[in-house]
Amino acid sequence: MSNLQKLSLGYFAALMIAASLNYIPGLTDENGLAFGIFELDIYDDALHVASALWALAAGLLSYRAARTFLILFGLAYLGDGIFGFFTGYGFLDLGIFTNPSAGLDFSLLRVLANLPHLGLGGLAVWAGFRSAPA
Repeated sequence: MSNLQKLSLGYFAALMIAASLNYIPGLTDENGLAFGIFELDIYDDALHVASALWALAAGLLSYRAARTFLILFGLAYLGDGIFGFFTGYGFLDLGIFTNPSAGLDFSLLRVLANLPHLGLGGLAVWAGFRSAPA
């Protein structure tokens, strides 16, 4: 099993944890914010589960499938995180279509809210492109 396949399986675990955050007592506050920072709804949960299943399949299938997953997933999530700075919402969960733009903001809460997608997406893109076959 290649390192990219192992990384894809790690993404499976991380994304399943993200999908479960709303269902673990004590992780959301009285306003429904996970860790008091961001709100996760059924669309976010569905996105995380679908991404996790894609990561699992890619990790189990092959090096090429894992690399493809990491690049495409990474670009989508990295873009979603960057987009979050401009609107306050992402495009992957359709938030930009259901909420008015909150405008460009680099406040601590906005950074923390977008950091998971920036981190996961950035690492995935880096790993996928770094491992280009010879």
